[in-house]
Amino acid sequence: MNTDEFACGTCGSAHSGPPLSFAAQAPDVWLPEMADIEGCLLDSDLCVITGERFFIRGLIELPVWDTGEIFTYSMWVSLSRPNFTRAVDVWEQPGREEEPPYFGWLANEIAGYQPTTLNLKTNLHTRPVGQPPYIELEPTGHPLAIEQRAGIFRSRVEEIAAFHFHHT
Repeated sequence: MNTDEFACGTCGSAHSGPPLSFAAQAPDVWLPEMADIEGCLLDSDLCVITGERFFIRGLIELPVWDTGEIFTYSMWVSLSRPNFTRAVDVWEQPGREEEPPYFGWLANEIAGYQPTTLNLKTNLHTRPVGQPPYIELEPTGHPLAIEQRAGIFRSRVEEIAAFHFHHT
């Protein structure tokens, strides 16, 4: 097995990877038929539902200690209207990374975590133009919040990959 493969703990087969990122295509409340409804928008970074609910995609980053890499979950955060409006206003402005973080709620359930990740408290930090925002989870005892603070090892990345390959 080369270094671009790992032995799957679920099926025993060799899989390529493990991948260092998993992504949600939309907030969990988004339905495909919403694309045709006035006041609804979903693009690669922003989502609005009926002009009343507002979301921005960002990255939850977990340091992988034994490889020096970063594992990411590309997920969505629900923001208040004022925070969403401000984030959109500075979206293309150099220096936007100087903005204070925006409070929000994680808008995706990441499979494999108990209790659910849906509605975990977050702070969304903007970064330089062209870089997705960083999602900082509230420092609680939730397993994902602990992994974000403490980091993980490649073996955990392989566990996450095996779970997602076979259960999602």
